[in-house]
Amino acid sequence: MSNGVKQSEALKLPAAPIVQVGDGQHQLWTGEYFNEGVGGHGGLFDKLNEECGVFGVYGHPDASSLCYYGLHALQHRGQESAGICTVEDGKFNYYRGMGLAKEVFTNENLSPLTGSTAIAHVRYSTAGESKLANAQPLVFKYREGDLAIATNGNLDNANIIKRELEKKGSIFQTTSDTEVMAHLIARSEHDDIVDAVKDAMNQVIGGFAFLIVTKDKLIAALDPNGLRPFMIGRLGDAYLFASESCAFDAVGATYFRDVQPGEIIVIDRDGFRSERFTESGRRAICAMEYIYFARPDSDIDTVNIHSARKRMGKKLAMEAFVDADIVTGVPDSSISAAIGYAEQTGIPYELGLIKNRYTGRTFIIPSQELREQGVKMKLSAVRKVVEGKRVVMIDDSIVRGTTSLRIVNLLREAGATEVHVRISSPPFMNPCYYGIDTPDRKELIAAMNSIEEIRKAINADSLHFLTKEGLLDSIGQGSAGSESGYCTACFDNSYPTEIVDVTKVGCACD
Repeated sequence: MSNGVKQSEALKLPAAPIVQVGDGQHQLWTGEYFNEGVGGHGGLFDKLNEECGVFGVYGHPDASSLCYYGLHALQHRGQESAGICTVEDGKFNYYRGMGLAKEVFTNENLSPLTGSTAIAHVRYSTAGESKLANAQPLVFKYREGDLAIATNGNLDNANIIKRELEKKGSIFQTTSDTEVMAHLIARSEHDDIVDAVKDAMNQVIGGFAFLIVTKDKLIAALDPNGLRPFMIGRLGDAYLFASESCAFDAVGATYFRDVQPGEIIVIDRDGFRSERFTESGRRAICAMEYIYFARPDSDIDTVNIHSARKRMGKKLAMEAFVDADIVTGVPDSSISAAIGYAEQTGIPYELGLIKNRYTGRTFIIPSQELREQGVKMKLSAVRKVVEGKRVVMIDDSIVRGTTSLRIVNLLREAGATEVHVRISSPPFMNPCYYGIDTPDRKELIAAMNSIEEIRKAINADSLHFLTKEGLLDSIGQGSAGSESGYCTACFDNSYPTEIVDVTKVGCACD
């Protein structure tokens, strides 16, 4: 179960305070926990919800241990649940639980997970009830034996397929897109598992990275547009798969190559082979991986995340310089961009904001004074650094605006004379249908307000966003538009696939 004290088990929280954002009013929190945040998860602030992370191993005697450390490295991609499934002599051993990897796994439940093949998953934290049934990898009975699947991403047409399958008699045990894929595989006319997987892949639309394990095979596949990051590593004779390269570093493996869009990789006793389940579509890896989601020490498509974010900060300084005394970044994903902004302008970079990493989800007693103090539980301004200073505050994005308003006010309360906000991405105006749990368009402040209106709403002295051209140039692809190789739909409404279900926003785990 989730950590903390649920409202039903303790004193009820009073109504949350109301803040004005643009033309609308928003509660500072709406969930069961005080610092759960607007929109459900991720702590006090309304940042974009994380995606999931997958990790796989073929051909290593300590596969489960490698998965455990791999999940630690990918923990930033999801904190709701974790799971590992191993295969030994055709027998499946698996364990899943709610919480962080270090909370889910112990020596006692890891030791039975024997075998040289394994897949693992961390799930992003969702709004509402935590469901162990949705924790991955999901394990199914299949006519050719057991089958386990782990997914990062989202199938846009999953609900449509699910309704059709239910009409034909399928019974679903979870709300996960991953179970839809399992039913498609099971219903395939192909007896060969690889052909059945190809058949299933060609029926789904969206952004996805799949890891599938059978009694004698590990199968990996990436969507035709390459929307989700997915890469291959080597450790001795073993093959590894991960959502980010930082997971390979954690287990002493080396990066081998990226999984290609529309590619299906099969590893078994006959070795490693690459096939295609479809032709590649428009290359469109998610730009938010570079801006926000991925760890700074990861490389995606051979581009280092920290370096790309520093370039974003430098480009932002060129596009929107302001005379100030210090530059500070909102921890953690904006620090690289803040360093780049400071280097380009010559304005000193300072730790003006400090993040408390150990608050977790915390019940706060219903005292108005303590509720107001609780805003500073996860983030605080360093008064001696910002007092009397003109501050440039760098952040990676503005979603609803409530986060930026709180942070600007924290800096002002600590004595900052001016707060100039610079965002290292274009205005976030459109929901994601490929695995990021984003709000409805009407809740996105940039979709409903001008930049000047947003500036007033967040109480900033000035506000500028990085241009899309500046973003692509920072990643390394110039202003190539739809040919850039990146999905920028959240900024420009140019989706690389057909959107068939506008209600299907979020992650395949939910």
